[in-house]
Amino acid sequence: MARIEETRPSTGRGTGPTTGAAMAVVDADGSVIAWTRAAQRLTGHPAAEAVGRPAAQMLAVPEYAEKASAHADRGRSGDGWSGIVGLRRRDGSTVDAHLRACPLAGQGGRTQWLVTAAEVTDAVTGPLSVAGVEALLSGTPIGIVVRDPDLRCVWVNDALALQDGIPREKRLGRRLTEVLPGPETESVEAVMRQVLHTGTPMIDHAYRAWPATDGRQEHSFSTSFFRLDDAQGHTLGVCVMSVDVTDRQRARERLALLSEAGTRIGTTLDVMRTGQELADLVVPRVADYVTVDLVDSVPQGEESLTRLGAPKGHVPAFRRAGVASIHEGTPESLWARGDPVFVPTSSPFTDVLTSGRSHLEPVLDTSLGTWLDRDRERLDKIREHRMHSMMIVPIHARGAVLGVAVFVRMDDSAPFEADDLSFAEELVARAALSLDNARRYVRERTASLALQRNLLPRHLTGGAAVEVASRYLPSDTHDGVGGDWFDVIPLSGARVALVVGDVVGHGINAAAAMGRLRAAVHTLANLDLPPDELLAHLDDTIWRLADEETDIHGRATTEAGATCLYAVYDPVTRCCAMARAGHPPPVVISAQGRVTIPDLPSGLPLGVGQASFEAVELELPEGSVLALYTDGLVERRDEDIEAGMHRLGTLLAQPDRALEELCSAVLDTLPTKALLDDATLLLARTRSLSPAQVACWNLPDEPAAVAHARALATARLTEWGLERVTDTTELIVSELVTNAIRHGAAPITLRLIRHQVLVCEVTDASDTVPRLRHARVTDEGGRGLFLVSQLSSRRGTRYSPAGKTVWAEQEIDAA
Repeated sequence: MARIEETRPSTGRGTGPTTGAAMAVVDADGSVIAWTRAAQRLTGHPAAEAVGRPAAQMLAVPEYAEKASAHADRGRSGDGWSGIVGLRRRDGSTVDAHLRACPLAGQGGRTQWLVTAAEVTDAVTGPLSVAGVEALLSGTPIGIVVRDPDLRCVWVNDALALQDGIPREKRLGRRLTEVLPGPETESVEAVMRQVLHTGTPMIDHAYRAWPATDGRQEHSFSTSFFRLDDAQGHTLGVCVMSVDVTDRQRARERLALLSEAGTRIGTTLDVMRTGQELADLVVPRVADYVTVDLVDSVPQGEESLTRLGAPKGHVPAFRRAGVASIHEGTPESLWARGDPVFVPTSSPFTDVLTSGRSHLEPVLDTSLGTWLDRDRERLDKIREHRMHSMMIVPIHARGAVLGVAVFVRMDDSAPFEADDLSFAEELVARAALSLDNARRYVRERTASLALQRNLLPRHLTGGAAVEVASRYLPSDTHDGVGGDWFDVIPLSGARVALVVGDVVGHGINAAAAMGRLRAAVHTLANLDLPPDELLAHLDDTIWRLADEETDIHGRATTEAGATCLYAVYDPVTRCCAMARAGHPPPVVISAQGRVTIPDLPSGLPLGVGQASFEAVELELPEGSVLALYTDGLVERRDEDIEAGMHRLGTLLAQPDRALEELCSAVLDTLPTKALLDDATLLLARTRSLSPAQVACWNLPDEPAAVAHARALATARLTEWGLERVTDTTELIVSELVTNAIRHGAAPITLRLIRHQVLVCEVTDASDTVPRLRHARVTDEGGRGLFLVSQLSSRRGTRYSPAGKTVWAEQEIDAA
């Protein structure tokens, strides 16, 4: 080979200013086998004279030849040599040049040398000579590589090989993507092309790679690029300086992950979801597989234990709250979220719970004789998925241990180290606070909901009078309870009482006051008081409650005051009597869909004092819908409450729809954000009893009427097919009619009503209170009402302006 084509110089300014870079190829014997035009310009020797001559003859000083031979011997096992030498020109003069010799693989495995030379036009003087610069570049701990315009490596120092594990001979003459293929190195080459094109340096460009020296750990590198130009401004190549910043990057990532944990863990007050958020956060950035197992009492909000070890072989029950894996579907897990988790009595898990200290096992021991021998299913999973490193971290907060978090690495991941354990403990500590907050919230919410369940009716039934449906939506979503209440109370004579109320305030205090008022309404309703009288008694009750809750300084500990609407519907007469105390009026929808809002006197709210209430009686045909509600359902800031009432009526004007569907349709119109007030809706569709279900007779005010009444009752029971209750009914009728004749006043009326129960009523014009007596053995009378109470399921007395009615009910469904 007599000549090679001229290429651009590849030597940069790192060794001093150079011009006219030349290239030649020297074989293993030291003879020139290739010569470029730049070499001819530098030495004056044409290719015909240079090729075939010993390269040492072109050195100006014989000692240079001996040094070159020694460098060549050392360079055969490295990347060559470089330095400043004197060259003999064809005209006999000498020229100082910077020589760089790189070994090449020739034919038959023989070593050849690529020699580049550039005239030193301005040699560096002083302590930092050219040789010093060379030593500096070669010995610096920063990885440095010089690449030609085609991005092929032409020079590299030893530090770079220590960083990425790529030997110099594999790197020289090759591009980065040929040595480390992948998208990361492609992005690095893109940056180098940009620097070659623009000449603008790129500082601190980050990229990741898996070095051959540490194939199980991804490393981060910070690289800087700048273009190399000669004195005439010609581009020689690009210089790349690289620093391994894996530790620094890992610290940054961990700080970022800790910061992210504050926003991603504890987004809700759900214990199970918080556990899953912890698992999702750390996979895959900390571990390949993570489980979060909590003591079974924690999701229920119960108190956790400060020490949860295995005393006397007992291990507390655990439940899986979170699980995450790099593999889809978490095939490593023996249990799904929510499942009970088996914990061996003697294992690192119980050791962690007993001591409260974490467990680190960099190399998971699966040999015979370990605790895994007693947990074969777990051992099979460990071997199947090549789990090799494990950390178990206790989850404890405020002195209570809540459970454990298990971190596992699999396949080719690097084993856990001590700093990994410290970081995992920090993450778990942050999650533990959120878990404990969620546990406390669950406990408080469970108590609140238990209070709500005990204060509000669990099951509404309107009996033969009405079909009912209800909805309750508290504005206090934290506690889940408020001051609204509603109720459907069965009364005598197949009648039913409908009530909706609203206590001032929200939350637990309002709910407690509501519960006391609801109990008071039940007590007053059992007295069969008319609506206006019941509200007057309820007003007195609130006054008494306010006096009881006034502290020694004369301040009320809770807000007093409430509104209420009370209605009584009679399916026999289809009449509804109602009164309200500062409460919104009801909405009535006829069976044909016509909407009306009755003109019902509003009255003052309960607790204001000296309030009077007025009842109004309406006729409600069968199939009418009566809507009772609180202001939170219809009130809006931007409109009058009457607009909300009419909107409610429009939504309910669908007589063919079921009441449950109507309730849902109304709540769907409420704003999605938190309500300003509690919202309650009670719907009642009226029913009526047919004349065939009611029998009524006027009786004379004389003793003979008792036998006549028994005969009338027996005949009607036979018509109704209720012969099985004839005997008891005759006795009840006899005692009630006898009492009316002896102690009451004419007119006297006997009425039988058959629906779910059999009702016997005797009405007279007297308001004398019938009294149940316990007669002595020697008494000849006084046992009438006592016998009636024993033979009936319920009995009582109600009053009206015309007198009183004594009634008794019997179950007719029983044999």
